[in-house]
Amino acid sequence: MAHLELIGVEKHYGSVRAVDRFSLAIEQGERLALLGPSGCGKTTTLNLVAGFLTPDAGEIRIAGRDVARLPPHKRNTGMVFQSYALFPHLPVTENVAFGLRMRRVERSAIARRVAEALALVRLDRLGDRYPRQLSGGQQQRVALARALVIHPEILLLDEPLSNLDAKLRQEMRLELIGILKAVGITTIFVTHDQDEALSLADRVVVMNAGRIEQLGTPTQVYEEPATAFVAKFLGEPNVLAARVVSLADGEIVCELEGGYRVVSGRKAPVQAGDRVDVIVRAERVRLARNPSGLPNSFPARL
Repeated sequence: MAHLELIGVEKHYGSVRAVDRFSLAIEQGERLALLGPSGCGKTTTLNLVAGFLTPDAGEIRIAGRDVARLPPHKRNTGMVFQSYALFPHLPVTENVAFGLRMRRVERSAIARRVAEALALVRLDRLGDRYPRQLSGGQQQRVALARALVIHPEILLLDEPLSNLDAKLRQEMRLELIGILKAVGITTIFVTHDQDEALSLADRVVVMNAGRIEQLGTPTQVYEEPATAFVAKFLGEPNVLAARVVSLADGEIVCELEGGYRVVSGRKAPVQAGDRVDVIVRAERVRLARNPSGLPNSFPARL
């Protein structure tokens, strides 16, 4: 049984379907990225799982229990907000302890669990500091410790690294994946950063207009895009207009402008005469002095 299931989930804002017939199953300990352009519904989906929004249709199940109509505090999910949402008037230890105090956990257990959480994110020596005295990366780790200390069933991350500069974002990406592997918690994170999604996630959901365009491993969505949207959204591909000339022996022959022909072994629902886009990733292009006999080779001048 999947640890988290979304079954036919919908969320409407007037005539706009922010999330449209969304179904997904996530396994225990899996790291899943919701990736897509602004306005595609990924943050709305995360908020539906967290309980900050109620779906207009469908079910949300955690460990087999439908939680779609339950408030956030009854779902046992931990959330790291994009802004971190730390309390500026509380030191690090009290920020991390907040969720435990709201759950009326015994004082001795609070101290122990806070110490464990801070050690996990390597902030055990900064417990007395206030948020204003921390770097962006340290604030991010405090927010992560606060989410983990309650021992949630599901960890939810909303653009967790977007507020960091490029260098720190790269460092925190490596640190975050180490922490998530160590705790083995089921995790969903929202991001518009393709590198972040492809490096952190076990599987990636590429979203568009409230729907799933493709669900697969990072390699699958990048190397084997299921739709033109996914192919064009991921990376910076070259898009070449073409016409299908023939289909035979599992290969599709397309003619580009200028009369050049390319052969693809990819399966696609096309027929001879169809207008199509041939998408070539830059890293797949090779320069050769003597390309005679090589498929998909064209003369060029630097």
